[in-house]
Amino acid sequence: MGGGLASPARRDEVVLITGCSDEGIGAALAFEFWDMGFTVVATSRSLNTMTSFAGHQRIETVALDLLSKNSIEEAVKFVMATYGRIDILINNAAMPCTAPLAEVPTEILDKVYRTNFLGPVMLIQSVVPHMVKKGKGKIVNVGSIVSFAAGPFTGPYSASKAALQCSTDALRLELKPFNIDVMLLVPGAVHTGIGPKGAEVVRSYSSELQIFKPYEAYLLERTKLAHHPKSTPAPLFAKKAAAAILARPSPMCYTYGYLSRIYRILYYCPYWIRNWWFTSKMPKWMV
Repeated sequence: MGGGLASPARRDEVVLITGCSDEGIGAALAFEFWDMGFTVVATSRSLNTMTSFAGHQRIETVALDLLSKNSIEEAVKFVMATYGRIDILINNAAMPCTAPLAEVPTEILDKVYRTNFLGPVMLIQSVVPHMVKKGKGKIVNVGSIVSFAAGPFTGPYSASKAALQCSTDALRLELKPFNIDVMLLVPGAVHTGIGPKGAEVVRSYSSELQIFKPYEAYLLERTKLAHHPKSTPAPLFAKKAAAAILARPSPMCYTYGYLSRIYRILYYCPYWIRNWWFTSKMPKWMV
């Protein structure tokens, strides 16, 4: 990953990727697309979270806060002024949230929804005019397998990703006349650095729990699900994802990673089967 400076051939296309924090899917995608010859602009809310690019002078790093329309517009303006084009936009940034819907503070719900859905939409609205003017482009929205089958304590995150998934389907049809492809990329359980961030979210509201206070340790444990021994390494996911994104024609929805096939099957199953499956994975004292 990140062979970088010795890449044999460069391409003209520019890839803009959000959520490129260290050890994440976005960073892995940035290295993969660079190795394939693309010009890559990697973004995150803070430049301090993208230290993995420090020794890679050819990948551009830009601060982009999806909660700020001004930050989004400034980032896109910078890319267009510097490179004159955005060929592929990958909306990867997301805020994790493991929480009981009955007690999670609404301000956290609002932040999750704005980060995982409204932010990507604002970025799309900022980039699409440039793609329309150019006459082509590709938008890739990164969803989640939990939007196919939502289990316990995934409600806030699942709902935000389901909103992004439904919007992707609508956007695909709306932008087809402008030769802009829209794709949903759905990771399974991929080994990233999101676990500590998820735990931080749980700790931010745990003092407000009453009904679910006895579940606090379990909620913290659930934030580590991406670190399962069988979870897919982020570089491997990035390699598979990049190949799917560049395929002609590319799939409208591409899923890959540990548990992704099971969740796709659960999506088509009766609710009682879904409930049985999720219940079987919960501690006996909870059921």
